[in-house]
Amino acid sequence: MMSEYEIKKQICDIGKRIYDRRMVAANDGNISVKISDNEFLCTPTGVSKGFMTPEYICKIDGDGNVLQANKGFKPSSEIKMHLRVYKHRPDVQAVVHAHPIYATSFAIAGIPLTQPIMPEAVIALGCVPIAEYGTPSTTEIPDNVEKYLPYYDAVLLENHGALTFSNSLLAAYHKMESVEFYAELLFLSKQLGGPKEFSKEQIKKLYEVRRAFNMSGKHPADLCPNNKNGCVSCHNCGIPDCAVAEDTSADADLVAQITKKVMEQLGK
Repeated sequence: MMSEYEIKKQICDIGKRIYDRRMVAANDGNISVKISDNEFLCTPTGVSKGFMTPEYICKIDGDGNVLQANKGFKPSSEIKMHLRVYKHRPDVQAVVHAHPIYATSFAIAGIPLTQPIMPEAVIALGCVPIAEYGTPSTTEIPDNVEKYLPYYDAVLLENHGALTFSNSLLAAYHKMESVEFYAELLFLSKQLGGPKEFSKEQIKKLYEVRRAFNMSGKHPADLCPNNKNGCVSCHNCGIPDCAVAEDTSADADLVAQITKKVMEQLGK
């Protein structure tokens, strides 16, 4: 088990990675790690993520209260977004927020990352919806992100950036890399006439591969209501918010019952 100091060093390393890969500029972005049921380590506000040392990292509780911070450092004002993720996703141990160029461009354009164009993206990442715009440092962003948390491990933030979360800091960071790589490939393929998407049958097979791997996290292969109801998943239904739409299974059952009675009356 890693010590707090080792986790702080890892946060600094991931911060440098996202800075070096141009996923953030200046003092943008923030990172957090859950170290107990009510304790979290997080990056401070107003510092470049590419030049941090362990002494920069703050410790807070689940309400955002500072438990420990060295002089001159205080938690990021966007820690509310991270804490909302931890509250609604007990499986999550780390959260990464960044502004990767291609993914953020899609967020600004209002285009979710739901097109099935790569096996790796379909299997590991799933769909990446867009949470509605919220004013930074307020509860608007966590409020808008909340409804997506039960269904996804990555979310674009409208006109803002991207948010990824997983069962370890390295996994959360890798999801951010995957989101950006997926967005870049989708952007470039659109310049070449448009991507060739997988068929429904191909997607079904990829979902079966994911299940065989027993991969952790949330994914439309397991959670999409449309997929559960026998319809296509959000990878090819064209509805970015399908996983947070109302469950219409009750209505479908009612329609089926009525249809059955009508057919009986017609002697069918």
